[in-house]
Amino acid sequence: MRTFVAVVDAGQFQDAAADLSITQQAVSKRIAGLEKDLAVRLFTRTARGARLTIDGQAFLPHARELLRVAERAVASVLPGSRPLRVDVIASRSAASGLMRAFHRAHPEIELDVVMLFDIETAVAAIRSGAIDASFRAVAVPGRPLPEDIESVRVLDEALQLLTGPAHALAGARSLTVAQLAGHRIWMPGIVPGTEWAAYYDDLVAEFGLTIEATGPNFGSDALLDTIADTPALATFMGEQTRLVWPADHGLRRIPVTDPTPVYPHSLLWHRDNPHPGMATLRAHLAATAAGHDAAGTWAPGWVIPR
Repeated sequence: MRTFVAVVDAGQFQDAAADLSITQQAVSKRIAGLEKDLAVRLFTRTARGARLTIDGQAFLPHARELLRVAERAVASVLPGSRPLRVDVIASRSAASGLMRAFHRAHPEIELDVVMLFDIETAVAAIRSGAIDASFRAVAVPGRPLPEDIESVRVLDEALQLLTGPAHALAGARSLTVAQLAGHRIWMPGIVPGTEWAAYYDDLVAEFGLTIEATGPNFGSDALLDTIADTPALATFMGEQTRLVWPADHGLRRIPVTDPTPVYPHSLLWHRDNPHPGMATLRAHLAATAAGHDAAGTWAPGWVIPR
């Protein structure tokens, strides 16, 4: 097909052969083979060169379109020619905020943001090439990352206590972890087996907190409604989680200190990922990442990347 179009554009078999870096005999064989497959003559040979027959004229626009489709197919998988695909877990999460900042800093890199559920799904997607990277808490204890997956810690997000206006702790400007003991912290979004479930299990074991994951998870809006109306319940929320609630809810976001529990976000990617946007993303995150294991903070020991 490419040889046919080259002959049309060059006007002669010899010139087409030079353009394709093959012999004139090879051009003639290719055209003869195409004409045999189609059972029509495509060219009339004249002293001035090769002229299209009526059938050749009808065939030409389709041949050009086939070549354009082939070129687009190849371009779709060339490094840098497709969007950088990144998993951020949830649209209102800190990871989503990191990617928004990256997009503002590098609008020339096309992005495709997805939201996968658990780390096993994310790692499988990275290894298959379905996504380029994922923001995770690295791994669940006893389940290390595969050897071909790289990770780097990019953000320690402080946890805050979220209460309704009638909660016993609602008036505090800040709270120590010890002051949370005995209070019911309701987090219906915790799913057993996930990396965030492992994180909160360690938090409970370390500080003797009461975290309840009972009841169905109807999403953040339902959670906020319940916290606003139930004086006995509070919940944890990441400092950079972006949520909006009605003004009459009177919700309070209270910093937790001594130590401040931080949720450790890491970026995961395949060590052989060829997308040039990955290097730019990693450099951006390295330049903007907050200090890790800072004095006065707590994170579980299993989150340190290999």
